[in-house]
Amino acid sequence: MRLDGFGLLVEDMGKMIRFYRDVLGFEIKEDEDTSNVYLIKDGTLFLLYGRKDFETMTNRKYEYIKGLNGHFELALYVDTFEEVDKAYADVISKGAVSVLEPTTEPWGQRTCYIADPEGNLIEIGSFNKPFER
Repeated sequence: MRLDGFGLLVEDMGKMIRFYRDVLGFEIKEDEDTSNVYLIKDGTLFLLYGRKDFETMTNRKYEYIKGLNGHFELALYVDTFEEVDKAYADVISKGAVSVLEPTTEPWGQRTCYIADPEGNLIEIGSFNKPFER
């Protein structure tokens, strides 16, 4: 098996599509009115799936956290410390919720956190050098 992508179960599909597309620059692959939406960022598949649709498909009910949550983080990398500050200011100006302003951590990373409209954490960080896989 290989990792193909990852996804979020979402309550408000339109709002989440607009955030990931318009604020973070993900490329959308389907129309906004579908229940299973694929977005791409840097060659990685990012799936948004409607909670109600998933419950119908699996014939089960699930519980969801409301507000800011800490179940996982989505990490985005930029090459320089200056880009962390610039990206943070840009996404905040477009409506992202601030969780942690840009900070240089003792381990040498400059990082900040924002939240998407449904409270999922997104980190923007850098070790002040180009990304290495």
